[in-house]
Amino acid sequence: MALTVDDFDFPLPPELIAQHPAPERSGSRLLHVRGQRLADRQFADLPALLAAGDLLVFNDTRVIKARFFGHKESGGRVEVLLERIVDATHAVAQIRASKSPRPGVRLRLADAFEVVVTGRAGASGEFFALETVDRNSLWDLAERYGRLPLPPYIAHPPETADETRYQTVYAREPGAVAAPTAGLHFDEAMLATLRAQGVNTAFLTLHVGAGTYQPVRVEKIADHRMHSERFEIPQAAADAIAATRAAGGRVVAVGTTSLRALESAGNDDGTVRPGAAETDIFIAAGYRFRVVDRLITNFHLPKSTLLMLVSAFAGHDAIRAAYAHAVAGRYRFFSYGDAMLLEKSDAV
Repeated sequence: MALTVDDFDFPLPPELIAQHPAPERSGSRLLHVRGQRLADRQFADLPALLAAGDLLVFNDTRVIKARFFGHKESGGRVEVLLERIVDATHAVAQIRASKSPRPGVRLRLADAFEVVVTGRAGASGEFFALETVDRNSLWDLAERYGRLPLPPYIAHPPETADETRYQTVYAREPGAVAAPTAGLHFDEAMLATLRAQGVNTAFLTLHVGAGTYQPVRVEKIADHRMHSERFEIPQAAADAIAATRAAGGRVVAVGTTSLRALESAGNDDGTVRPGAAETDIFIAAGYRFRVVDRLITNFHLPKSTLLMLVSAFAGHDAIRAAYAHAVAGRYRFFSYGDAMLLEKSDAV
């Protein structure tokens, strides 16, 4: 029987949605999921769960200040959340307003600069295409006038601490408007410990879009279409994956964004193609994973595509049991919450 969106719902007490990160990056909890076998651990235990020759693949995207408040020419208030900066003067964005702005409407943002709406964008027109009026660089304008785009389920406005804690310690390439949150648990000390025990690391870049929070609006998940995201896999990362495969090591994706990039570029032999590309891959039940052996991830929203992805990876029944266990055990959920280490279902 085909799965529906309701098969990925679960009850979540609101108080379990983490509003702030743990005091220390690696101080969160870790639920190790091996089929129906669940083990409560600390994230600091991760090195003991990895072996020399394993390869951790990180997403080194950096979150930009992508949220703006402003008003239309008519005076109506707007909130703009960039989906992506296309180039220095063009962007795709979500816009919240009492009435959707039409093409040609100017928006004044942060009481500092203007953009003009040039049309709709996205597979189903869910985003707006914007162009700067004064030709100043959107990268510079975002850094000067934008606000950190914390997820909608975090109730407080961005604080000074969020400027650091909503970035990974290895963030290098600006362009994301949501953090690759599985990586938030790693600090420099843990990375050093992993290197010392022979665990290898590689980096790719996938710029996470605001569409990551878009709900699934169809009943049958096979009918859902993903938003597109940019990614790049350097030659060094492709070489590291090939070497890991040849030596019998395991490829461990740090986060669903790393996994989506790797599987989008994957070959049947478990290697990946280097280079830059776009992906709208939708991973759900029945998908055959070619590259990733294990996945480190946070807990995801009910009825979300990411919950469908981890269910495809670790097994639908295993994830349902794990989430029920996490709720009962008072784990912390979502971006600032606790983590999971998932074994691929066919490897359990």
